[in-house]
Amino acid sequence: MQNQYLTIKELTEAVGDGITPRMVRHYHASGLLPPAVRSQSNYRLYSQDDVRRLQRIVALKKQGFQLSHIGNLLDADSDTAVDTLTTQLQQQYHLVIQKLGRLRRTASALEGLLGRDRHCQEVQAEALAQLRHLDVESKDASLEDGLDALEQLWDGLDAATDAHPEAFTESLQQLLPDLSDRSEIEVDLLSKLVLATGDVSLVQFVRIGEGAIAASREALKAGCQVIADVPAVGSAIDQTRLAHLGCKLETLIANPHITTAAEAETTFWHHDQWQERLQHLPSGCVLVVGYAPSVLMSVVVAIEKGQLQPALVIGMPIGFSHAPAAKRRLMRSGVPFITIEGSLGGGLLAAVSLNALAESLIEKPDCHCYLK
Repeated sequence: MQNQYLTIKELTEAVGDGITPRMVRHYHASGLLPPAVRSQSNYRLYSQDDVRRLQRIVALKKQGFQLSHIGNLLDADSDTAVDTLTTQLQQQYHLVIQKLGRLRRTASALEGLLGRDRHCQEVQAEALAQLRHLDVESKDASLEDGLDALEQLWDGLDAATDAHPEAFTESLQQLLPDLSDRSEIEVDLLSKLVLATGDVSLVQFVRIGEGAIAASREALKAGCQVIADVPAVGSAIDQTRLAHLGCKLETLIANPHITTAAEAETTFWHHDQWQERLQHLPSGCVLVVGYAPSVLMSVVVAIEKGQLQPALVIGMPIGFSHAPAAKRRLMRSGVPFITIEGSLGGGLLAAVSLNALAESLIEKPDCHCYLK
Protein backbone atom coordinates (compact mmCIF):
# COMPACT_ATOMS: atom_id res chain seq x y z
CA MET A 1 0.00 0.00 0.00
CA GLN A 2 2.82 2.37 0.80
CA ASN A 3 3.94 2.40 -2.84
CA GLN A 4 0.66 4.14 -3.71
CA TYR A 5 1.61 7.18 -1.64
CA LEU A 6 4.20 9.95 -1.83
CA THR A 7 6.37 11.26 0.95
CA ILE A 8 6.20 14.97 1.72
CA LYS A 9 9.44 15.47 -0.24
CA GLU A 10 8.03 13.58 -3.25
CA LEU A 11 4.85 15.65 -2.98
CA THR A 12 6.75 18.94 -3.20
CA GLU A 13 8.79 17.64 -6.14
CA ALA A 14 5.62 16.58 -7.96
CA VAL A 15 4.00 20.00 -7.46
CA GLY A 16 7.12 22.13 -8.02
CA ASP A 17 6.78 25.94 -8.04
CA GLY A 18 9.14 26.27 -5.10
CA ILE A 19 6.85 24.44 -2.67
CA THR A 20 8.72 23.25 0.42
CA PRO A 21 7.80 20.73 3.16
CA ARG A 22 7.50 23.64 5.57
CA MET A 23 4.86 25.26 3.33
CA VAL A 24 2.98 21.95 3.11
CA ARG A 25 2.91 21.72 6.91
CA HIS A 26 1.62 25.31 7.05
CA TYR A 27 -1.21 24.42 4.67
CA HIS A 28 -2.09 21.51 6.93
CA ALA A 29 -2.16 23.82 9.95
CA SER A 30 -4.36 26.36 8.14
CA GLY A 31 -6.78 23.66 7.02
CA LEU A 32 -6.11 23.99 3.29
CA LEU A 33 -4.76 20.45 3.16
CA PRO A 34 -6.60 17.68 5.00
CA PRO A 35 -4.72 15.56 7.56
CA ALA A 36 -2.30 13.24 5.78
CA VAL A 37 -2.27 9.47 6.00
CA ARG A 38 0.49 8.30 8.31
CA SER A 39 2.97 5.49 7.72
CA GLN A 40 3.88 2.95 10.40
CA SER A 41 6.86 5.19 11.16
CA ASN A 42 4.47 8.17 11.51
CA TYR A 43 5.62 9.89 8.30
CA ARG A 44 3.03 11.83 6.28
CA LEU A 45 1.93 10.10 3.08
CA TYR A 46 0.13 11.73 0.15
CA SER A 47 -2.08 10.58 -2.71
CA GLN A 48 -2.53 11.97 -6.21
CA ASP A 49 -5.63 13.77 -4.92
CA ASP A 50 -3.35 15.62 -2.50
CA VAL A 51 -1.03 16.52 -5.39
CA ARG A 52 -3.92 17.98 -7.38
CA ARG A 53 -5.29 19.90 -4.40
CA LEU A 54 -1.87 21.38 -3.62
CA GLN A 55 -1.43 22.36 -7.28
CA ARG A 56 -4.75 24.21 -7.12
CA ILE A 57 -3.71 25.93 -3.90
CA VAL A 58 -0.44 27.07 -5.49
CA ALA A 59 -2.21 28.31 -8.65
CA LEU A 60 -4.78 30.31 -6.66
CA LYS A 61 -2.12 31.74 -4.34
CA LYS A 62 -0.10 32.92 -7.35
CA GLN A 63 -3.23 34.76 -8.52
CA GLY A 64 -3.23 36.66 -5.21
CA PHE A 65 -6.08 34.94 -3.37
CA GLN A 66 -5.86 34.91 0.42
CA LEU A 67 -5.54 31.51 2.09
CA SER A 68 -8.96 31.77 3.72
CA HIS A 69 -10.60 32.41 0.36
CA ILE A 70 -8.64 29.58 -1.27
CA GLY A 71 -10.08 27.19 1.30
CA ASN A 72 -13.60 28.44 0.59
CA LEU A 73 -13.04 28.16 -3.17
CA LEU A 74 -11.84 24.58 -2.92
CA ASP A 75 -14.62 23.50 -0.59
CA ALA A 76 -17.59 25.40 -2.09
CA ASP A 77 -20.17 22.80 -3.13
CA SER A 78 -23.48 24.67 -3.20
CA ASP A 79 -25.06 27.85 -4.55
CA THR A 80 -25.23 29.25 -1.03
CA ALA A 81 -21.51 28.67 -0.51
CA VAL A 82 -20.76 30.29 -3.88
CA ASP A 83 -22.90 33.34 -3.04
CA THR A 84 -21.14 33.73 0.30
CA LEU A 85 -17.77 33.32 -1.34
CA THR A 86 -18.64 35.95 -3.98
CA THR A 87 -19.42 38.44 -1.22
CA GLN A 88 -16.14 37.62 0.52
CA LEU A 89 -14.18 38.04 -2.69
CA GLN A 90 -15.86 41.37 -3.38
CA GLN A 91 -14.81 42.53 0.09
CA GLN A 92 -11.24 41.35 -0.58
CA TYR A 93 -11.25 43.15 -3.93
CA HIS A 94 -12.26 46.47 -2.35
CA LEU A 95 -9.58 46.07 0.32
CA VAL A 96 -6.98 45.40 -2.38
CA ILE A 97 -8.11 48.48 -4.32
CA GLN A 98 -7.79 50.59 -1.16
CA LYS A 99 -4.31 49.20 -0.59
CA LEU A 100 -3.38 49.94 -4.21
CA GLY A 101 -4.57 53.51 -3.70
CA ARG A 102 -2.31 53.89 -0.66
CA LEU A 103 0.61 52.33 -2.52
CA ARG A 104 -0.05 54.60 -5.51
CA ARG A 105 0.17 57.64 -3.25
CA THR A 106 3.42 56.33 -1.82
CA ALA A 107 4.76 55.72 -5.32
CA SER A 108 3.74 59.24 -6.36
CA ALA A 109 5.61 60.71 -3.41
CA LEU A 110 8.73 58.70 -4.27
CA GLU A 111 8.43 59.64 -7.94
CA GLY A 112 8.21 63.27 -6.92
CA LEU A 113 11.56 62.92 -5.20
CA LEU A 114 13.41 60.39 -7.37
CA GLY A 115 12.09 61.42 -10.78
CA ARG A 116 14.08 64.64 -10.75
CA ASP A 117 16.36 65.62 -13.59
CA ARG A 118 19.76 67.18 -12.98
CA HIS A 119 18.32 70.71 -12.92
CA CYS A 120 16.29 69.78 -9.84
CA GLN A 121 18.96 67.85 -7.96
CA GLU A 122 19.74 70.72 -5.60
CA VAL A 123 16.05 71.06 -4.74
CA GLN A 124 15.80 67.30 -4.34
CA ALA A 125 18.69 67.27 -1.85
CA GLU A 126 17.04 70.03 0.14
CA ALA A 127 13.72 68.14 0.15
CA LEU A 128 15.36 64.96 1.40
CA ALA A 129 17.03 66.92 4.19
CA GLN A 130 13.65 68.37 5.19
CA LEU A 131 12.05 64.93 5.19
CA ARG A 132 14.72 63.67 7.57
CA HIS A 133 13.75 66.38 10.06
CA LEU A 134 10.01 66.16 9.58
CA ASP A 135 9.46 64.50 12.97
CA VAL A 136 7.24 66.45 15.31
CA GLU A 137 9.64 68.35 17.54
CA SER A 138 7.34 68.96 20.49
CA LYS A 139 4.56 67.09 22.20
CA ASP A 140 2.25 70.03 21.55
CA ALA A 141 2.71 69.80 17.77
CA SER A 142 -0.18 68.18 15.91
CA LEU A 143 -0.50 65.98 12.85
CA GLU A 144 -1.85 69.03 11.06
CA ASP A 145 1.49 70.76 11.65
CA GLY A 146 3.27 67.83 10.04
CA LEU A 147 0.94 67.93 7.04
CA ASP A 148 1.49 71.66 6.68
CA ALA A 149 5.24 71.04 6.64
CA LEU A 150 4.78 68.44 3.89
CA GLU A 151 2.69 70.87 1.84
CA GLN A 152 5.45 73.44 2.15
CA LEU A 153 7.98 70.80 1.08
CA TRP A 154 6.05 69.97 -2.09
CA ASP A 155 5.47 73.65 -2.80
CA GLY A 156 9.24 74.11 -2.69
CA LEU A 157 9.77 71.23 -5.08
CA ASP A 158 7.08 72.47 -7.43
CA ALA A 159 8.64 75.92 -7.50
CA ALA A 160 11.62 74.51 -9.40
CA THR A 161 9.54 73.02 -12.20
CA ASP A 162 8.76 76.23 -14.08
CA ALA A 163 12.41 77.03 -14.78
CA HIS A 164 12.96 74.39 -17.47
CA PRO A 165 11.12 71.71 -19.47
CA GLU A 166 10.83 68.26 -17.95
CA ALA A 167 13.63 65.87 -18.94
CA PHE A 168 11.67 62.64 -19.32
CA THR A 169 14.67 60.47 -20.16
CA GLU A 170 16.52 61.46 -17.00
CA SER A 171 13.43 60.82 -14.88
CA LEU A 172 12.93 57.37 -16.41
CA GLN A 173 16.54 56.45 -15.67
CA GLN A 174 15.82 57.03 -11.99
CA LEU A 175 12.50 55.18 -11.91
CA LEU A 176 12.54 52.25 -14.33
CA PRO A 177 13.46 48.80 -12.98
CA ASP A 178 16.59 47.03 -14.18
CA LEU A 179 16.05 46.31 -17.88
CA SER A 180 19.61 45.27 -18.70
CA ASP A 181 18.36 41.89 -19.92
CA ARG A 182 16.09 43.56 -22.50
CA SER A 183 17.10 44.68 -25.97
CA GLU A 184 17.47 48.36 -26.78
CA ILE A 185 14.28 48.28 -28.86
CA GLU A 186 12.30 46.67 -26.03
CA VAL A 187 13.54 49.24 -23.53
CA ASP A 188 12.50 52.01 -25.90
CA LEU A 189 9.05 50.44 -26.32
CA LEU A 190 8.57 49.99 -22.57
CA SER A 191 9.73 53.54 -21.88
CA LYS A 192 7.22 54.96 -24.35
CA LEU A 193 4.40 52.94 -22.80
CA VAL A 194 5.33 54.25 -19.36
CA LEU A 195 5.38 57.83 -20.64
CA ALA A 196 1.97 57.30 -22.25
CA THR A 197 0.45 56.32 -18.90
CA GLY A 198 2.66 57.90 -16.24
CA ASP A 199 2.71 54.48 -14.57
CA VAL A 200 6.12 52.82 -14.15
CA SER A 201 4.49 49.67 -12.75
CA LEU A 202 3.08 48.99 -16.23
CA VAL A 203 6.47 47.51 -17.20
CA GLN A 204 5.86 44.35 -15.18
CA PHE A 205 2.60 43.65 -17.03
CA VAL A 206 3.82 44.12 -20.62
CA ARG A 207 4.41 40.83 -22.43
CA ILE A 208 6.47 40.69 -25.63
CA GLY A 209 6.32 37.31 -27.31
CA GLU A 210 9.41 35.50 -28.51
CA GLY A 211 10.36 36.78 -31.94
CA ALA A 212 7.78 39.60 -31.83
CA ILE A 213 10.31 42.39 -32.35
CA ALA A 214 11.98 40.59 -35.25
CA ALA A 215 8.60 39.76 -36.82
CA SER A 216 7.42 43.35 -36.56
CA ARG A 217 10.56 44.71 -38.19
CA GLU A 218 10.43 42.23 -41.05
CA ALA A 219 6.76 42.91 -41.68
CA LEU A 220 7.05 46.70 -41.54
CA LYS A 221 10.18 46.62 -43.68
CA ALA A 222 8.23 44.65 -46.29
CA GLY A 223 5.47 47.28 -46.38
CA CYS A 224 2.84 45.17 -44.64
CA GLN A 225 -0.75 46.21 -44.15
CA VAL A 226 -1.56 47.56 -40.67
CA ILE A 227 -5.08 46.95 -39.37
CA ALA A 228 -6.46 48.90 -36.40
CA ASP A 229 -9.62 47.63 -34.74
CA VAL A 230 -11.41 51.03 -34.66
CA PRO A 231 -10.85 54.52 -36.13
CA ALA A 232 -9.85 55.97 -32.74
CA VAL A 233 -6.88 53.59 -32.60
CA GLY A 234 -6.00 54.26 -36.22
CA SER A 235 -6.00 58.02 -35.64
CA ALA A 236 -3.34 57.63 -32.94
CA ILE A 237 -1.03 55.67 -35.24
CA ASP A 238 1.80 57.61 -36.90
CA GLN A 239 0.71 57.40 -40.53
CA THR A 240 3.62 59.51 -41.73
CA ARG A 241 6.12 56.90 -40.56
CA LEU A 242 3.97 54.09 -41.94
CA ALA A 243 3.87 55.84 -45.31
CA HIS A 244 7.66 56.17 -45.19
CA LEU A 245 7.85 52.40 -44.73
CA GLY A 246 5.32 51.79 -47.50
CA CYS A 247 2.72 50.41 -45.10
CA LYS A 248 -0.98 51.06 -45.59
CA LEU A 249 -3.25 51.63 -42.57
CA GLU A 250 -6.80 50.34 -42.58
CA THR A 251 -9.52 50.02 -39.96
CA LEU A 252 -11.41 46.81 -39.26
CA ILE A 253 -14.60 48.40 -37.87
CA ALA A 254 -15.02 51.34 -40.21
CA ASN A 255 -17.42 53.30 -38.03
CA PRO A 256 -16.12 56.79 -37.16
CA HIS A 257 -18.75 57.23 -34.43
CA ILE A 258 -17.19 54.60 -32.15
CA THR A 259 -15.53 56.41 -29.24
CA THR A 260 -15.58 53.84 -26.43
CA ALA A 261 -14.57 50.23 -25.88
CA ALA A 262 -18.19 49.37 -25.06
CA GLU A 263 -19.37 50.76 -28.41
CA ALA A 264 -16.65 48.86 -30.26
CA GLU A 265 -17.58 45.64 -28.48
CA THR A 266 -21.29 46.01 -29.23
CA THR A 267 -20.73 46.98 -32.87
CA PHE A 268 -18.40 44.06 -33.60
CA TRP A 269 -20.65 41.59 -31.78
CA HIS A 270 -23.87 42.59 -33.53
CA HIS A 271 -22.70 43.26 -37.09
CA ASP A 272 -21.56 40.23 -39.08
CA GLN A 273 -19.84 42.35 -41.73
CA TRP A 274 -16.94 43.18 -39.43
CA GLN A 275 -16.54 39.58 -38.30
CA GLU A 276 -16.60 38.43 -41.91
CA ARG A 277 -14.04 41.05 -42.88
CA LEU A 278 -11.73 39.69 -40.21
CA GLN A 279 -11.63 36.37 -42.04
CA HIS A 280 -10.25 38.03 -45.18
CA LEU A 281 -7.38 40.09 -43.77
CA PRO A 282 -4.13 39.54 -45.69
CA SER A 283 -1.42 37.23 -44.40
CA GLY A 284 1.56 38.98 -42.90
CA CYS A 285 -0.44 41.97 -41.69
CA VAL A 286 0.04 43.67 -38.31
CA LEU A 287 -3.10 43.84 -36.18
CA VAL A 288 -3.45 46.62 -33.59
CA VAL A 289 -6.36 45.94 -31.20
CA GLY A 290 -6.89 48.54 -28.50
CA TYR A 291 -10.62 48.71 -27.87
CA ALA A 292 -12.78 45.61 -28.30
CA PRO A 293 -11.99 42.36 -26.43
CA SER A 294 -14.19 40.39 -28.84
CA VAL A 295 -12.08 41.55 -31.78
CA LEU A 296 -8.94 40.13 -30.15
CA MET A 297 -10.71 36.90 -29.21
CA SER A 298 -12.01 36.51 -32.77
CA VAL A 299 -8.51 37.18 -34.10
CA VAL A 300 -7.09 34.40 -31.93
CA VAL A 301 -9.85 31.98 -32.92
CA ALA A 302 -9.20 32.71 -36.60
CA ILE A 303 -5.47 32.12 -36.04
CA GLU A 304 -6.15 28.80 -34.32
CA LYS A 305 -8.35 27.72 -37.24
CA GLY A 306 -5.72 28.70 -39.79
CA GLN A 307 -7.97 31.39 -41.27
CA LEU A 308 -5.67 34.27 -40.33
CA GLN A 309 -1.88 34.49 -40.37
CA PRO A 310 -0.74 37.91 -39.10
CA ALA A 311 2.92 38.79 -38.72
CA LEU A 312 2.21 40.40 -35.34
CA VAL A 313 -0.73 41.05 -33.06
CA ILE A 314 -0.63 44.02 -30.70
CA GLY A 315 -3.49 43.03 -28.40
CA MET A 316 -4.33 45.63 -25.75
CA PRO A 317 -8.11 45.88 -25.39
CA ILE A 318 -9.61 47.08 -22.11
CA GLY A 319 -11.97 44.87 -20.15
CA PHE A 320 -12.35 43.04 -16.87
CA SER A 321 -13.26 39.53 -17.98
CA HIS A 322 -13.15 39.10 -21.76
CA ALA A 323 -10.00 41.17 -22.32
CA PRO A 324 -7.78 39.22 -19.87
CA ALA A 325 -9.11 35.96 -21.32
CA ALA A 326 -8.41 37.08 -24.90
CA LYS A 327 -4.89 38.16 -23.96
CA ARG A 328 -4.13 34.84 -22.27
CA ARG A 329 -5.32 33.02 -25.37
CA LEU A 330 -3.24 35.31 -27.58
CA MET A 331 -0.12 34.46 -25.59
CA ARG A 332 -0.78 30.76 -26.21
CA SER A 333 -1.61 31.15 -29.91
CA GLY A 334 1.95 30.81 -31.21
CA VAL A 335 1.73 34.06 -33.22
CA PRO A 336 4.18 36.91 -32.41
CA PHE A 337 2.44 39.26 -29.97
CA ILE A 338 2.75 42.29 -27.73
CA THR A 339 0.15 42.61 -24.99
CA ILE A 340 -0.48 43.83 -21.46
CA GLU A 341 -1.69 41.28 -18.96
CA GLY A 342 -5.01 41.74 -17.21
CA SER A 343 -7.48 44.57 -17.74
CA LEU A 344 -4.86 47.21 -18.52
CA GLY A 345 -4.56 48.52 -22.05
CA GLY A 346 -6.35 50.86 -24.41
CA GLY A 347 -6.15 52.32 -27.87
CA LEU A 348 -3.45 54.82 -27.01
CA LEU A 349 -1.10 52.14 -25.67
CA ALA A 350 -1.72 49.89 -28.66
CA ALA A 351 -0.93 52.77 -31.03
CA VAL A 352 2.12 53.81 -29.00
CA SER A 353 3.47 50.27 -29.32
CA LEU A 354 3.21 50.26 -33.10
CA ASN A 355 4.60 53.80 -33.34
CA ALA A 356 7.62 52.82 -31.25
CA LEU A 357 8.32 49.82 -33.49
CA ALA A 358 8.02 51.89 -36.67
CA GLU A 359 10.21 54.67 -35.26
CA SER A 360 12.95 52.27 -34.15
CA LEU A 361 12.97 50.60 -37.58
CA ILE A 362 13.34 53.92 -39.39
CA GLU A 363 15.95 55.38 -37.04
CA LYS A 364 17.93 52.15 -36.55
CA PRO A 365 17.26 49.91 -39.55
CA ASP A 366 20.41 47.86 -39.00
CA CYS A 367 20.00 47.32 -35.27
CA HIS A 368 20.19 43.65 -34.27
CA CYS A 369 20.11 44.08 -30.49
CA TYR A 370 16.79 42.21 -30.30
CA LEU A 371 18.48 39.04 -31.57
CA LYS A 372 20.69 38.60 -28.49
